[in-house]
Amino acid sequence: MRLHTVALRSLRRRKTRAAFLVAGLLAGIATVVTLLTLSSALTVQAQNNLESYGANIVVQPKIDRLSLGYGGLNLGGVSVGAREIREADLALIKTIPNRKNIAAIAPELLGAVRVRGKQALLMGVRPSGQFALKRWWSLDGRRPNGGDEVVAGSSAGKALDLRIGDSLDINGQRFAVTGILRPTGSEDDDLLITQLATAQRLLDKPGKVTMVEVAALCSNCPVGKIVAQISTVLPGTRVTALQQVMKNRMHALDQFRQFSYLVAGVIIAIEALVVFVTMMGSVNARTREIGIFRALGFRRGHVTGLVLTEAALASLLAGVLGYLAGMGFSYVLLPLLGGHGVPVTWTPALAGGAVGLAVLIGSVASLYPALHASRMDPTVALRAL
Repeated sequence: MRLHTVALRSLRRRKTRAAFLVAGLLAGIATVVTLLTLSSALTVQAQNNLESYGANIVVQPKIDRLSLGYGGLNLGGVSVGAREIREADLALIKTIPNRKNIAAIAPELLGAVRVRGKQALLMGVRPSGQFALKRWWSLDGRRPNGGDEVVAGSSAGKALDLRIGDSLDINGQRFAVTGILRPTGSEDDDLLITQLATAQRLLDKPGKVTMVEVAALCSNCPVGKIVAQISTVLPGTRVTALQQVMKNRMHALDQFRQFSYLVAGVIIAIEALVVFVTMMGSVNARTREIGIFRALGFRRGHVTGLVLTEAALASLLAGVLGYLAGMGFSYVLLPLLGGHGVPVTWTPALAGGAVGLAVLIGSVASLYPALHASRMDPTVALRAL
């Protein structure tokens, strides 16, 4: 008769104790799976939300600037060797090792133009990327989709007396006003925004951009690495990380993940203790049975293997049921935690990890009870018959 057959029969005879063991492990595994699933789903949501804060890396032409400031007063500066960035070179950003952490790239070309007899600042952008990056922009009307369309900032619209549907001339080209940005409280309010290619033509800077805003989210590595990598592929530029934004993003994600791991570790320790107490009680209650096994020729290794097999079989069942229960709880709890629109992901790695963790906890926690059972003196055990 094989050990697993004996172990199965033993579990069936002691259904109450086996059910308690499975239930204890099931609750722990379900809790761990729920925590890890919620952590992963809410991290994805946090990443999506944090991207709405805009760029945290700025790429500008490399210049030599002589600062004219003293005592907190900024009197401007003298720039030497200023030049634009080639738009074609921006594709190199997508080749860096941490390219998966790049959420958005928004090139911008800035230049002064005259509109209705007044000086104005024109900015050429790629509307889809720019509006995705600056999600706080609230627009009355629509984005500039054509080469003869423009969106005005709130201050620029008032100064130039612009309304949606108006027409205006910029450097001899006729434009239609398709939208007005609502006040942002920033320099964006002073802009006239159009297509990047249109601005390059009007400002006579084909294939050039003034600066590039990059939204990078890096929860597992320092953003400094991304800055260094972009500097390497774009050697003629000055790449700057907005440190406060970057640190806030990383801190929020890391704190949530570390909390989940800490709680999971505590639960694993408690479950190991539950298994240990249950298996130790089971061994002490089976003194006569173990004595009979030894009298029938079971060696110490056989007794140890029998106890460990019982624990492993119960743990295997608890791992499977715990994973399914944990995923079920995730579906219920995620909307309550504000994770709307974030899917619960079923991953083979988590399933295998849950089952493997259950078996590992059951086996390790049962090791001492199994050794204790194997050391029982069969003559002493048989005296109880």
